[in-house]
Amino acid sequence: MAAASAAQTVGIIGLGLIGGSFARAYRQAGWRVLADDVDEDALGAAIIEVVENRLSDDDLPSCDLIVLAAYPEACTRWLEDHADALGAIGAAGPLVIDVAGVKQKICERAFPLARRSGFAFLGTHPMAGTHHSGFAHARSDLFQGAPIVLVPPALDDIARLELLDRAHMLLAPCGFGTFSVTSPEEHDRMIAFTSQLAHVVSNAYVKSPTAQAHHGFSAGSYRDLTRVAHLNPSMWAELMIEDAGFLSHEIDLLIRELERYRDALEAGDCERLRRLLAEGDRIKRALDDRASD
Repeated sequence: MAAASAAQTVGIIGLGLIGGSFARAYRQAGWRVLADDVDEDALGAAIIEVVENRLSDDDLPSCDLIVLAAYPEACTRWLEDHADALGAIGAAGPLVIDVAGVKQKICERAFPLARRSGFAFLGTHPMAGTHHSGFAHARSDLFQGAPIVLVPPALDDIARLELLDRAHMLLAPCGFGTFSVTSPEEHDRMIAFTSQLAHVVSNAYVKSPTAQAHHGFSAGSYRDLTRVAHLNPSMWAELMIEDAGFLSHEIDLLIRELERYRDALEAGDCERLRRLLAEGDRIKRALDDRASD
C-alpha cells in the first residue's frame, strides 16, 4: 500500500519509543508532524529532529490522524479533555487511535465518549518494540513488517469496514506487515500471555542470587530468557494492573506447571521429568509448525 499524501498531518501525544517511532516514520514519509509530551526535553529533541511544532488545540482540525502514545490513563484523560473539540470538528476531523498495550480500560471509556461526541476512535496495538525506552531509541523503521492489532468499536458492517479501511490508509507510512482485528477483551487476554507474562517471568528470574555469579556460566539460554527483564517499571506496572485478571490467571497456570517439574525433581523421578520436558518440546514444535504454514 502506498504512503499517503505529503500534505497530510499527524498529531502525536507522547514521544517515547513508540510515539517517537511514529513521528520518525511519518516525517520520513513526508507528513507534517506535530506532537506534545510532558517531558520538555523529549519534545525539544523531537522538534529539532522530526517534529514541526508542539501540537495545540488549534491544530486539531488540520490533523488527519492523532496517535495517543502515552500511558493508558494519560491517553484517556487527553481524550476526555479534547472530546468536545474533536466533536466540534465533525466527520471531517482526524481519526484518533491509541497505541497502548492494554485495550479494555481505554476502550470502555473511549468508545462511548467518541460516539457521544461524534469523532472517530480506534484502539490499536503495534506489536513492535525493544527493551530500550525513550525518544532517543525511536526508529523510523520500528514498525516495518510488524503486526498491528486493531480494536474497533461496535459498528454496523459498513461503518466498521470504512473505519478499518481508513486506518489501513492512514497507517501505511509505518509499513506494518499484518493487521488483525479483535475485541478489547480478547486482546487483553492474549497480551497477558504473549507479552506481560514474559516480562514478569524474565524480571523474576534475574532475582535469583545465582544471577550475581552467572558470568562465565551463561550463553544463549540466559540471554534469551532475561532480555525483557529490562523494562520501564512505571509503564509496565500500569499496563499489568489494568490487565490484572488475565495476567494473574496466566501466572497461576505457570506456577502449577513449575510445581509439576519441581515435584518430579524432588521425587527423583527421571521418567516423569522426561515426559514433562517432552510435552513442552512437542507443544513448541507444533506451535512453530503452525506459524510457518
